Amino acid sequence: MQIQEHKETAHRFLEAADYYFTAGDKFQGSEKLWGAASHVLLALLAERGLPNNNHAAMKHAVERLAAEYNDPQISAGYLAAEKFHRNFYHGFLEDYEIELDGPKVHDFVARMLALAENVTPENQET
Repeated sequence: MQIQEHKETAHRFLEAADYYFTAGDKFQGSEKLWGAASHVLLALLAERGLPNNNHAAMKHAVERLAAEYNDPQISAGYLAAEKFHRNFYHGFLEDYEIELDGPKVHDFVARMLALAENVTPENQET
């Protein structure tokens, strides 16, 4: 998969997650949020030529990015995405947790896309 395809997939998965959660399907909504976070991270890591071949490499890269940009929201967003990934298998999240953590994953995707474009989220035009 090419870098642009990963970015497009991340966008599609965010939209799908919102749809599934609205329809009451917490399992598919959770998996789509995880997928969006994973695909956007894969795109950024590929652009930077960094390892992205397993979960540990991705998690390490997130920690490096959070430190590099002094941005704890990067780590928080990825941790939220991992929680949704686990929820897909175990169904443990309550509605209020989905409402609290879902936006963190959306923010993570936006931050990763901004980094891919060398723009910080705070400097993006709205």
